[in-house]
Amino acid sequence: MKTLRIHLIRHGATDANVEGKYIGCKTDSPLSPEGLNELRLLKENIEYPEIDILYSSPLLRCKQTAAILFPDMETIAVENLMEYDFGDFEGKTANQLEGNPHFADWAAGKITAPPNGEDNADFIKRVCIGLNQIILDMLEKGVKEAGVIMHGGAIMMLLAATAVPRQRPVEWTSENGRGYSLLITPSLYHKSGIVEVYDVI
Repeated sequence: MKTLRIHLIRHGATDANVEGKYIGCKTDSPLSPEGLNELRLLKENIEYPEIDILYSSPLLRCKQTAAILFPDMETIAVENLMEYDFGDFEGKTANQLEGNPHFADWAAGKITAPPNGEDNADFIKRVCIGLNQIILDMLEKGVKEAGVIMHGGAIMMLLAATAVPRQRPVEWTSENGRGYSLLITPSLYHKSGIVEVYDVI
């Protein structure tokens, strides 16, 4: 029975990450100089997995990360891996949104989408479709090990929906340039939608 290994890696830091801003799919921020340097240091000091194929969110911060961590590999863009659409909260910090009743309701889970933004359920469905696209592409190409450069929020929601051990989204946080390694048996995945997290990058 064929088993696939997929390594989910969060992109490097942007200025917006440091400033605590909600930056989603509508802002194509580059990595900050500090974020670029941090990735280069990680590349020197930790052993990233050897992969057969590389996928990425099409946003610049992910493509730049892919180029640093896997410089000899061509990147395949997967639109469904893009970050959440924060709608009216885009580009703002929690402090700037303090007093906004929509933000308070969203943060408390009373509403599932920011004004003019993406519903949580739609986001989860989208990133799960992205993972499925990757699995099907790997099977078609006959490759067994893939890297996937994506966004912190997308990793959290994807693993909360699919991974064992079962954990809440906040328990699947990852630092910039780090992530999780998944073990997937395609026949079981297509029946159950479950992936196994077996290591931390």
